[in-house]
Amino acid sequence: AFHTWKLLPRLPHCALILLTLPLLVLTQYEHLGYPPGYPEPEQEQYSPPQLGPDTPRIQLRLAGDKRKHNEGRVEVYYNGEWGTVCDDDFNIHAAQVVCRELGYVEAVSWSSSSKYGKGTGPIWFDNLHCSGKEKTLALCPSNGIGVSDCKHSEDAGVVCSDKRIPGFRFFNALPNHNLDIQVEDVRIRAILSALRKRVPVTEGYVEVKDGGKWKQICDSEWNELNSRVICGMFGFPGEKNYNARVYKMFARRKKPTYWDYSVNCTGNEAHLSSCKLGQLTSLKSNSTCHGGLPVVVSCVPGRAFAPTAMTGFRKAFRQEQPLVRLRGGAIVGEGRVEVLKNGEWGTICDDKWDLLSATVVCRELGFGTAKEALSGGRLGQGMGPVHMNEVRCSGFEKSVTECQFNKDALGCSHEEDAAVRCNVPAMGFQEMLRLSGGRTPYEGRVEVLMERNGSLVWGTVCSEGWGTMEAMVVCRQLGLGFASNAFQETWYWPGQVGADVVVMSGVRCSGTEMSLSHCLHHGAHLNCPKGGGQHAAGVSCSETAPDLVLNPQVVEQTTYMEDRPMFMLQCASEENCLASASSQTPANSYRRLLRFSSQIHNNGQSDFRPKADRHSWVWHDCHRHYHSMEVFTLYDLFNLNGTKVAEGHKASFCLEDSECDEGIEKRYECANFGEQGITVGCWDTYRHDIDCQWIDITDLKPGDYIFQIVINPNYEVPETDYSNNVMKCRCRYDGHRVWMYSCHNGGSLSTETEQTFPGLLSNQVTHR
Repeated sequence: AFHTWKLLPRLPHCALILLTLPLLVLTQYEHLGYPPGYPEPEQEQYSPPQLGPDTPRIQLRLAGDKRKHNEGRVEVYYNGEWGTVCDDDFNIHAAQVVCRELGYVEAVSWSSSSKYGKGTGPIWFDNLHCSGKEKTLALCPSNGIGVSDCKHSEDAGVVCSDKRIPGFRFFNALPNHNLDIQVEDVRIRAILSALRKRVPVTEGYVEVKDGGKWKQICDSEWNELNSRVICGMFGFPGEKNYNARVYKMFARRKKPTYWDYSVNCTGNEAHLSSCKLGQLTSLKSNSTCHGGLPVVVSCVPGRAFAPTAMTGFRKAFRQEQPLVRLRGGAIVGEGRVEVLKNGEWGTICDDKWDLLSATVVCRELGFGTAKEALSGGRLGQGMGPVHMNEVRCSGFEKSVTECQFNKDALGCSHEEDAAVRCNVPAMGFQEMLRLSGGRTPYEGRVEVLMERNGSLVWGTVCSEGWGTMEAMVVCRQLGLGFASNAFQETWYWPGQVGADVVVMSGVRCSGTEMSLSHCLHHGAHLNCPKGGGQHAAGVSCSETAPDLVLNPQVVEQTTYMEDRPMFMLQCASEENCLASASSQTPANSYRRLLRFSSQIHNNGQSDFRPKADRHSWVWHDCHRHYHSMEVFTLYDLFNLNGTKVAEGHKASFCLEDSECDEGIEKRYECANFGEQGITVGCWDTYRHDIDCQWIDITDLKPGDYIFQIVINPNYEVPETDYSNNVMKCRCRYDGHRVWMYSCHNGGSLSTETEQTFPGLLSNQVTHR
């Protein structure tokens, strides 16, 4: 394009238009990429930069408190010493040079003020002015190598794209120096025929792609710590022994192609590229390495990913109550970290939270190493106590509860809740499902790959009974976050040609499955009276979702009993807020009401909005308000054997921000037909003196009961966590007074304690 513009002044006006038109057209559609099946353009092959003799020879690496292998503090090796780069004048062009020099396609972003921690040693570059085209950072104009007035609090960092330059080959310009490994790709390749069809791949050759070719690693200097890193990066918590004799025979039959280097890992790296290069591999004349064999690893998958389900063992042995769990994550292997202590679940404060501690959590839960250690309540805020602070793990502990932490550090709020994203095994679930016809990759008609008459075919899902839980599983399976909507009609989304036939019906999910095929469904005998086509199931997904949690203490503190005359309950009676027996009650008598306040917090990552658009809200003339949800909360009393003895229900009279955490502004207000919802970090308080904020206990006998509240019971609005939508209390009624005690949210206590409270264990699979 540059050369074309140089010619433009000499060309006639007409020719100029014709010449520029293709450029504009190409630019306009460049962002769309190529349609599926269309051959991608040939990618450039990497060739090492040719540098002049006077160019300083440097080496780069990414270091510090890294969350991923492709981001970190920029460190430069020069004159026998590692140093850093100052953030003065550092910009995306400089980041581009750094990332390309490290073998990544491009830079995504850069950061200042030592985001990845302070480095040590000299600050080799300051006031860099890169154009982005330089072949090495040493060619960018600067104050001069080693000339700087900066401190390490100004160290620059970069985030590079995950994609590596095709054919990129690492060239060690500095002899006798260990550097971070830089390869295009790494894989475990199943060699034995018995393992080839197994998913996930747990055993085989470790291969690295170098210069566009897959190569094996010589096992002469390989050890268990290296295997631990390989297994961890592929989503497995540990490694095990394998039958070496079989692999010896295979290596004799088929000659391996060895990589030039050995590998030196500590066992705690999140990815092979964070390990150091070992010695150059000394190959014998017949191209075999000194040890004689390619490296093989055999990994132990976590319970959820085992290639064959050990159902017999699961029945025989009762699984112990886990001490650690993840909550609020959209996909398997991510979430806020919660630990069980003294029978109560609590969170971990993010002070000093790092990749090592996050990896201990991931491995403990049956995943691989941690990809990210998240802080600042990034995956939603928890409830209850903060059990641990300033956690420091060595990386080899069996559980995060064994790690050191500061028992005296207090004052952490849930705004500082720590979270993790773990490496999980590639199960191939994403290839079995697609969204088709949507305006963005996050929405569309659901199409699944199913076996029909001996061959795999794409088709649609019957939308009868299709709801939020099923949509949640689809979004998780595709790695697109949470469901924001479940659609039972998709006539406005033209799907893929030839995929209109219904291939799956009767789908019912609990919401926790990893794949739609794991949900209950009809199997080969389909039953879809409405047919597919415009009635096929569809979804839209979102990276974030709200999370409503009730404050148990407020219920406990505000409970009381009121005898209210029938003539004052006319509106409530019209809205079915009284017991059914009340219809026979004379107008001059009364009803006995158990009243309480409910304070509902949004602890999630996005605002809670009613499912119905405002044009379909129902005006209730009696109470002079709009209902935006048909049923928002259910109130029930159970006797101690779990039988329901009294109930109440409350529609969403009006969702609004009553109060908010410090620094958060209210956004929703019901007055004057305003927008309804609950902002993240705010809460909606329904006071005890509002109509229908009660249970009608007129016919209740004195005794001990369980009181239960369920928020969003019909899953009308997707949330990050439905387990905490239930709140339970013990309730004592003596005929004259009423007490509430031991109030708690679902999932906040140990399983043993929770089982002493009849009713729902969580809001999962209610009202289905």
